Amino acid sequence: MLFFAGFVLDPDRMELRRDDGALVRLRPKAFELLKLLASNSHRILTKDEILAAVWKDIHVGEDSLFQCIREIRIALEDTDRQIVKVVSGRGYLFAANVSAGRPDETAFRAPTRAVRLPKAWAAALLAAIAGLPVAWFALPLPSLLPDLFPAPRPALMILPIAAPADDSTSETLASGIASELLSGLSTIRSVDLVSADTAREVGPATHEVRLDLHRNGENWHLQAQVISVEGRQVDTVVDTISDASDGDGRQLRARLAAGVGYALAKRFDAWDEAEGRRRSGATASDLAIVQAIASINQTTRERFTTAVAILTKQLSADPDNVDLKIALAALQLRGLQLNWYDTEAGAEAERDARALLEQALRERPQSMAVLGAYCRLLTVTNEFADSLVACAQALAVNPWDGAALYNLGLTQTQLGRFDDALSTFLKAELFDTPDEARWTWLLGAGLANLLLDRNEEALDYLNRSIAITPGSGRSYLLVAAAHWRLGREQEARAALAKGMALRPGATVENVALPTKNASPAFLDASSRVMRTLAEIGLPAGPIPDGGAAGQ
Repeated sequence: MLFFAGFVLDPDRMELRRDDGALVRLRPKAFELLKLLASNSHRILTKDEILAAVWKDIHVGEDSLFQCIREIRIALEDTDRQIVKVVSGRGYLFAANVSAGRPDETAFRAPTRAVRLPKAWAAALLAAIAGLPVAWFALPLPSLLPDLFPAPRPALMILPIAAPADDSTSETLASGIASELLSGLSTIRSVDLVSADTAREVGPATHEVRLDLHRNGENWHLQAQVISVEGRQVDTVVDTISDASDGDGRQLRARLAAGVGYALAKRFDAWDEAEGRRRSGATASDLAIVQAIASINQTTRERFTTAVAILTKQLSADPDNVDLKIALAALQLRGLQLNWYDTEAGAEAERDARALLEQALRERPQSMAVLGAYCRLLTVTNEFADSLVACAQALAVNPWDGAALYNLGLTQTQLGRFDDALSTFLKAELFDTPDEARWTWLLGAGLANLLLDRNEEALDYLNRSIAITPGSGRSYLLVAAAHWRLGREQEARAALAKGMALRPGATVENVALPTKNASPAFLDASSRVMRTLAEIGLPAGPIPDGGAAGQ
């Protein structure tokens, strides 16, 4: 065992505990990374060394490493980064002193969860011992109780999928869906997964998830019911449908699992926030959010303006409502990505969105909506090192979130990691959740293929995206570039005209994304796209060292 900074790491049991015996949860890769760092205390490990040791023959991006580092720091309460340090340009250093040994095994046989008293409660207890009246401290007792006695995390037991017993196809599909669903749910931090074998060790299930799979004509239906073990009430019912002929077997099982998994992850997120929402009582604000979403679903500038007006007006009437802040910030970021602000208004919208999201993060640091919007903010503002981590955080709340995958892919694109980005966009396409974001990852896949000079593939994805919405017209510009490269001049000019109709006044200069923090590989590839557009007839301006990416 390894001892350091008040923690004990047991490689054989794959456990990390505090020195009082309390178990600290880490996902397998984060545990492997911590073991590697602790075993090499006070030695700098390069990123390549870490990736080779922890992920071995699996190709992953640096964002997987960043996410594991963050998870370790949270587990070790290393908020000031004094245990796991970054050595600029070289790698990571585990700065804690580490000793190896064999402690008394009985100390870890029946661990108990440590309860940390809030400072105000500690003061109250000391006052009581000293004979001082607790009221002297004016403690808000009801608000402290949830922190003193935190509710246990929901523990889910996934029951075998009910499928027609005489149908081997159904059984094979059910097995694949179960594997996909368990793989995704296991990454969500707000819930635990238990089985009959592990219940004795980690505690009993609080909820059962029952799944039913059946075929109706050309469609497969999957239904999930979340049932409270204690009261046997049905808490949640979600359904998803997929065309039996849609893609290969992998796509079918992935989409069915994602359709249910995405909805379940949203429900688990709602469990986390239920108490805060009960306190807010913002019925009018909830209605305003619904109206705003309805206004923006067709993705036009006029509807966008209407949606912003609805949310801005309601926020002025309900300034403390976190849901409104999240919704307005997300909408402003969407407008920035769609280029629906002029320069001055765009800068103001960016400042407003950042302020709203920073407030929301303080109040709901684990909220799916907040993390997703913050992922988008950092992507829109080209803060790529941080956006890799923020988007990974959003995916740790809902691994089937296609919007977060899109923003992660866009970040990878601008870092010059085109193949990684394409894989991320295609992962979102495989899941196909949520519906309203479908056009974004199709656009992303088209862009990545175009930057890789795979023009036919780019056209396929771009045209599918345009069939949902042309957005701000950039997608037509990318279509024009792909056609021109393939020698289809007439189609290229027609696509350019459509893009110009949606973006009056567009020039080579003003359709480009900001170049801040973008990699040389991206700047070079996207500049080639811009030169192609200039050849087709996009009005001239200085050809920037950046390109025609984005929405």
